[in-house]
Amino acid sequence: MISVAIIEDIKAIREPLFQFISSQPEFFCEISAVSVEEFFAHKKIDYPLDVILLDIGLPGLSGLGAINLIKEKYPEINIIMLTVFDDAERIFQAMQSGAVGYLIKNTPLAKIKEAIIDTSKGGTPLSPNIARKIVRFFEKPKSKIESPLTDKEKQIVAGMVDGQSFKMIAANLGNTLDTIKSHTKNIYRKLYVNSKAEVITKSMRGEI
Repeated sequence: MISVAIIEDIKAIREPLFQFISSQPEFFCEISAVSVEEFFAHKKIDYPLDVILLDIGLPGLSGLGAINLIKEKYPEINIIMLTVFDDAERIFQAMQSGAVGYLIKNTPLAKIKEAIIDTSKGGTPLSPNIARKIVRFFEKPKSKIESPLTDKEKQIVAGMVDGQSFKMIAANLGNTLDTIKSHTKNIYRKLYVNSKAEVITKSMRGEI
Protein backbone atom coordinates (compact mmCIF):
# COMPACT_ATOMS: atom_id res chain seq x y z
CA MET A 1 0.00 0.00 0.00
CA ILE A 2 1.28 3.47 -0.94
CA SER A 3 1.18 6.09 1.82
CA VAL A 4 0.19 9.53 0.52
CA ALA A 5 0.04 13.02 2.04
CA ILE A 6 -1.60 16.12 0.57
CA ILE A 7 -0.53 19.73 1.07
CA GLU A 8 -3.11 22.04 -0.52
CA ASP A 9 -4.63 25.24 0.88
CA ILE A 10 -7.77 25.48 -1.26
CA LYS A 11 -10.52 23.59 0.53
CA ALA A 12 -12.58 22.95 -2.62
CA ILE A 13 -9.58 21.11 -4.09
CA ARG A 14 -8.08 19.57 -0.96
CA GLU A 15 -11.18 17.86 0.43
CA PRO A 16 -12.39 16.07 -2.74
CA LEU A 17 -8.80 15.03 -3.46
CA PHE A 18 -8.37 13.67 0.07
CA GLN A 19 -11.68 11.82 -0.08
CA PHE A 20 -10.76 10.25 -3.40
CA ILE A 21 -7.19 9.26 -2.45
CA SER A 22 -8.14 7.89 0.96
CA SER A 23 -10.92 5.77 -0.59
CA GLN A 24 -8.59 3.98 -3.01
CA PRO A 25 -7.52 0.46 -1.91
CA GLU A 26 -3.98 1.08 -3.23
CA PHE A 27 -3.41 4.09 -0.96
CA PHE A 28 -3.18 4.95 2.72
CA CYS A 29 -3.88 8.66 3.23
CA GLU A 30 -4.66 10.35 6.52
CA ILE A 31 -2.69 13.60 6.19
CA SER A 32 -4.28 16.55 4.43
CA ALA A 33 -2.62 19.85 5.36
CA VAL A 34 -3.31 23.43 4.30
CA SER A 35 0.34 24.48 4.59
CA VAL A 36 3.85 23.10 4.84
CA GLU A 37 4.00 24.30 8.43
CA GLU A 38 0.87 22.33 9.29
CA PHE A 39 2.28 19.27 7.56
CA PHE A 40 5.48 19.39 9.63
CA ALA A 41 3.44 19.91 12.82
CA HIS A 42 1.29 16.86 12.10
CA LYS A 43 1.38 14.28 14.90
CA LYS A 44 0.22 11.30 12.86
CA ILE A 45 3.39 10.82 10.79
CA ASP A 46 4.81 7.76 12.53
CA TYR A 47 5.17 5.67 9.36
CA PRO A 48 7.17 5.98 6.10
CA LEU A 49 5.63 8.41 3.64
CA ASP A 50 5.86 7.40 -0.01
CA VAL A 51 4.29 10.28 -1.94
CA ILE A 52 3.33 13.90 -1.29
CA LEU A 53 1.00 15.88 -3.53
CA LEU A 54 2.38 19.39 -3.04
CA ASP A 55 0.88 22.71 -4.12
CA ILE A 56 3.16 25.65 -4.94
CA GLY A 57 1.07 28.68 -3.94
CA LEU A 58 0.66 28.02 -0.23
CA PRO A 59 0.26 30.33 2.78
CA GLY A 60 3.56 30.66 4.59
CA LEU A 61 6.35 28.65 3.00
CA SER A 62 5.76 28.00 -0.70
CA GLY A 63 5.74 24.51 -2.16
CA LEU A 64 8.92 25.25 -4.10
CA GLY A 65 10.66 26.47 -0.98
CA ALA A 66 9.55 23.38 0.93
CA ILE A 67 10.88 20.70 -1.41
CA ASN A 68 14.40 20.64 0.05
CA LEU A 69 13.08 20.74 3.63
CA ILE A 70 10.74 17.83 2.99
CA LYS A 71 13.49 15.82 1.28
CA GLU A 72 15.82 16.47 4.21
CA LYS A 73 13.31 15.00 6.65
CA TYR A 74 11.98 12.28 4.35
CA PRO A 75 14.82 11.46 1.90
CA GLU A 76 12.96 8.57 0.24
CA ILE A 77 9.73 10.44 -0.38
CA ASN A 78 8.47 11.16 -3.90
CA ILE A 79 7.11 14.68 -4.37
CA ILE A 80 4.54 15.40 -7.07
CA MET A 81 3.78 19.06 -7.61
CA LEU A 82 0.04 19.68 -8.08
CA THR A 83 -0.38 23.29 -9.07
CA VAL A 84 -1.91 25.87 -11.41
CA PHE A 85 1.52 27.16 -12.43
CA ASP A 86 2.86 25.88 -15.74
CA ASP A 87 5.69 28.31 -16.49
CA ALA A 88 9.09 26.84 -17.36
CA GLU A 89 10.88 28.61 -14.49
CA ARG A 90 8.77 26.96 -11.79
CA ILE A 91 8.75 23.60 -13.57
CA PHE A 92 12.52 23.39 -13.71
CA GLN A 93 13.00 24.83 -10.23
CA ALA A 94 10.72 22.12 -8.84
CA MET A 95 12.40 19.29 -10.75
CA GLN A 96 15.89 20.52 -9.90
CA SER A 97 14.94 20.80 -6.22
CA GLY A 98 13.87 17.17 -6.10
CA ALA A 99 10.26 16.86 -7.26
CA VAL A 100 9.70 13.75 -9.39
CA GLY A 101 6.41 14.76 -11.00
CA TYR A 102 4.52 17.87 -12.05
CA LEU A 103 0.75 17.91 -12.58
CA ILE A 104 -1.66 20.74 -13.29
CA LYS A 105 -4.66 21.00 -10.95
CA ASN A 106 -7.21 20.27 -13.68
CA THR A 107 -5.77 16.75 -13.95
CA PRO A 108 -8.62 14.22 -13.53
CA LEU A 109 -8.59 12.29 -10.25
CA ALA A 110 -8.10 9.00 -12.09
CA LYS A 111 -4.96 10.43 -13.74
CA ILE A 112 -3.66 11.64 -10.38
CA LYS A 113 -4.12 8.09 -9.07
CA GLU A 114 -2.16 6.74 -12.04
CA ALA A 115 0.56 9.33 -11.41
CA ILE A 116 0.95 8.31 -7.75
CA ILE A 117 1.22 4.64 -8.69
CA ASP A 118 3.64 5.45 -11.52
CA THR A 119 5.79 7.55 -9.16
CA SER A 120 5.99 4.75 -6.60
CA LYS A 121 7.41 2.54 -9.39
CA GLY A 122 10.10 5.04 -10.29
CA GLY A 123 8.20 7.00 -12.94
CA THR A 124 8.11 10.75 -13.57
CA PRO A 125 4.49 11.75 -14.17
CA LEU A 126 3.95 14.99 -16.06
CA SER A 127 0.81 16.68 -17.30
CA PRO A 128 0.83 16.63 -21.14
CA ASN A 129 1.37 20.38 -21.51
CA ILE A 130 4.20 20.25 -18.96
CA ALA A 131 5.88 17.44 -20.91
CA ARG A 132 5.54 19.48 -24.11
CA LYS A 133 7.14 22.52 -22.47
CA ILE A 134 10.10 20.42 -21.36
CA VAL A 135 10.51 18.88 -24.83
CA ARG A 136 10.32 22.31 -26.49
CA PHE A 137 12.92 23.66 -24.07
CA PHE A 138 15.44 21.01 -25.02
CA GLU A 139 14.60 21.36 -28.72
CA LYS A 140 15.48 25.05 -28.71
CA PRO A 141 18.76 25.69 -30.53
CA LYS A 142 21.21 27.03 -27.98
CA SER A 143 22.78 30.30 -29.07
CA LYS A 144 26.45 29.86 -29.81
CA ILE A 145 28.72 32.11 -27.80
CA GLU A 146 31.00 34.15 -30.06
CA SER A 147 34.48 33.77 -28.64
CA PRO A 148 36.62 36.90 -28.51
CA LEU A 149 39.76 34.76 -28.77
CA THR A 150 41.91 34.13 -31.83
CA ASP A 151 42.65 30.58 -32.98
CA LYS A 152 46.11 30.76 -31.38
CA GLU A 153 44.59 31.95 -28.09
CA LYS A 154 42.06 29.11 -28.20
CA GLN A 155 44.93 26.64 -28.60
CA ILE A 156 46.61 28.11 -25.55
CA VAL A 157 43.38 27.82 -23.55
CA ALA A 158 43.11 24.17 -24.66
CA GLY A 159 46.60 23.60 -23.29
CA MET A 160 45.63 25.21 -19.98
CA VAL A 161 42.58 22.96 -19.69
CA ASP A 162 44.81 19.94 -20.37
CA GLY A 163 46.95 20.95 -17.39
CA GLN A 164 50.00 22.00 -19.40
CA SER A 165 52.46 24.56 -18.12
CA PHE A 166 53.16 27.65 -20.21
CA LYS A 167 56.54 26.13 -21.10
CA MET A 168 54.84 22.95 -22.38
CA ILE A 169 52.28 24.97 -24.32
CA ALA A 170 55.09 26.95 -25.95
CA ALA A 171 56.92 23.76 -26.95
CA ASN A 172 53.76 22.12 -28.34
CA LEU A 173 52.77 25.18 -30.36
CA GLY A 174 56.30 25.96 -31.57
CA ASN A 175 56.41 29.35 -29.90
CA THR A 176 58.71 30.98 -27.40
CA LEU A 177 57.68 31.19 -23.76
CA ASP A 178 57.54 34.98 -24.01
CA THR A 179 55.14 34.74 -26.96
CA ILE A 180 52.83 32.44 -25.01
CA LYS A 181 52.94 34.75 -22.00
CA SER A 182 52.05 37.70 -24.25
CA HIS A 183 49.11 35.80 -25.71
CA THR A 184 48.05 34.81 -22.20
CA LYS A 185 47.89 38.46 -21.12
CA ASN A 186 45.60 39.14 -24.08
CA ILE A 187 43.42 36.16 -23.09
CA TYR A 188 43.09 37.46 -19.53
CA ARG A 189 42.20 40.93 -20.82
CA LYS A 190 39.58 39.67 -23.29
CA LEU A 191 37.94 37.35 -20.75
CA TYR A 192 38.14 39.80 -17.83
CA VAL A 193 40.01 37.32 -15.63
CA ASN A 194 43.27 37.34 -13.69
CA SER A 195 44.39 33.73 -13.54
CA LYS A 196 44.74 30.47 -15.42
CA ALA A 197 42.20 28.89 -13.07
CA GLU A 198 39.55 31.43 -14.09
CA VAL A 199 40.26 30.76 -17.77
CA ILE A 200 39.86 27.01 -17.22
CA THR A 201 36.60 27.56 -15.33
CA LYS A 202 35.16 29.68 -18.15
CA SER A 203 36.23 27.08 -20.70
CA MET A 204 34.62 24.22 -18.75
CA ARG A 205 31.38 26.23 -18.54
CA GLY A 206 31.34 26.76 -22.30
CA GLU A 207 31.76 30.51 -21.92
CA ILE A 208 34.68 30.83 -24.33
